[in-house]
Amino acid sequence: QVQIAESGGGLVQPGGSLRLSCAVSRFTLNYYGIGWFRQAPGKEREGLSCISARDGSIYYADSVKGRFTTSRDRDLNTVYLQMNSLKPEDTAVYYCGAVLDLDFTYSTGWSRESEYHWWGQGTQVTVSS
Repeated sequence: QVQIAESGGGLVQPGGSLRLSCAVSRFTLNYYGIGWFRQAPGKEREGLSCISARDGSIYYADSVKGRFTTSRDRDLNTVYLQMNSLKPEDTAVYYCGAVLDLDFTYSTGWSRESEYHWWGQGTQVTVSS
């Protein structure tokens, strides 16, 4: 059974940083792209970033571009989301999801929640003073 687990969330002051981890098991990052999403109370799940399996291309939402950085460690089967200059509006539950790389058009599909096959349980990030 595929397993995805996010970790690294917590409480941080505005302007601070956090690094989230997305550890996957029972499948390889060679065949699945990994996307980061978040969901704030009363809002829809928002796509933040995605890293392609086939060539490592990374996509970002405008809301986080320049502040968040996605990376991966194939040996550890883990994808990271480094979040800097955090703002109160970044408060949300953060999720990572896996999308099958085969024939997937990342440029138009990476931020669509419905494209992802598996999800982690989420990790809470709270930005507050």
